[in-house]
Amino acid sequence: MTTTLPQATRRWNTLLAVALSVAGLWTFLSRVPPAATPGGAPPPSPRQGFSAPDFTLDLLGGEQVTLSDLRGKVVLVNLWASWCLPCRAEMPAIEKVYRANKDRGLEVLAVNSTFQDREAEAAAFVQTFGLTFLIPLDRTGAVSARYQLRALPSTYFVDRQGVIRSVVIGGPMSEATLQSMVEALLNEAP
Repeated sequence: MTTTLPQATRRWNTLLAVALSVAGLWTFLSRVPPAATPGGAPPPSPRQGFSAPDFTLDLLGGEQVTLSDLRGKVVLVNLWASWCLPCRAEMPAIEKVYRANKDRGLEVLAVNSTFQDREAEAAAFVQTFGLTFLIPLDRTGAVSARYQLRALPSTYFVDRQGVIRSVVIGGPMSEATLQSMVEALLNEAP
């Protein structure tokens, strides 16, 4: 049986129309309704050039921290867990960069993915590495979800206005890389 050109064209057009209809229907059905997000607007995207999604978390050892309260400072938000080998390799470099730049306006929020870690393990990790920056605890995974966590560690470099300027997924980052990224943000006019 031989298919003529007009028949082949009609079949192709029919197949294309069905595929486009299915795609359109899927797009319509999978959209997020405006009522599902506060104020009808989608939450900020955790990407370069977008405002860093705000959060308030308990700190290891008590108290709380809110990211938006740190406006005016350069903030390194690092998502990590104690069992993560690249996190273990990267954390001493973060500590060195923090100590070298905290007086210049650098803040580090090393958000422990406590929902997939243990608080006791996180505390032991902090003690082992002598970490002196803030350790927020993401006990429910809400912050990891808002930051669309794909790998540990994940690091977000946030400028003084609260905008994510760089994102590094995975690691470990070297001290030189961390310092150069932080330095660029610290050197910008407030």
